[in-house]
Amino acid sequence: MELSLIQKITIFALPVIFAITLHEAAHGYVARYFGDTTAAALGRITLNPLKHIDPVGTILVPLAILIASKLLGGGMILFGWAKPVPVNFGQLRRPKQDMLWVAAAGPGMNFVMAVFWGLMIQLGHALGSGFAGTPLMLMGAAGVFINVILMALNLIPLPPLDGGRIAVSLLPVKQAIQFSRLEPYGLFILLGLLFTGILGIILWPLIALFISLIALVTGLESAQLIGLIQVVLS
Repeated sequence: MELSLIQKITIFALPVIFAITLHEAAHGYVARYFGDTTAAALGRITLNPLKHIDPVGTILVPLAILIASKLLGGGMILFGWAKPVPVNFGQLRRPKQDMLWVAAAGPGMNFVMAVFWGLMIQLGHALGSGFAGTPLMLMGAAGVFINVILMALNLIPLPPLDGGRIAVSLLPVKQAIQFSRLEPYGLFILLGLLFTGILGIILWPLIALFISLIALVTGLESAQLIGLIQVVLS
């Protein structure tokens, strides 16, 4: 089965929007739990995607990648971003320790959503290959894939990615301060890794590992899940 560009956009639209926006909302919710009400005061702890959508990062970049992937025959890493939820780490009750949980909330939410979309594949399979079953399975595969990518990408230990903040939280104070100074250059380092191909070398093993984990948790066969993902990416 080969999907048209319109079909791919339709299948990926909801998974991409919710993967990115709920990732950000999770940061705000956990920050509020640990004492920082900045995001709550700005109305950013919400499931309303309109509060989180960045026109470039949430729509244009993923759309451009989908189009380029279709034209070039696949193989590109689909990613994007939302408006970052503001977090004042100084307002957390234990800034250094609580930073870990605030940062981990985003990838954790992506894991939960990947499991949800894996269960949607199971539901689609139960419905059969009729009007609803096949589209639900394909959307589920897209949902698993985009959430696994965002989880793997954000766990890279590079500030300002979530993995970088987790590393700052875990490192001794002196080393944490030194490591956090990379943050202004983090985006440029990430782009350098992307254009040199190193990012893909780092991410694809993690993505494969997480896909296998989602298959295990949701009762799917790894080969079945990978096959569906290949269909939505082809």
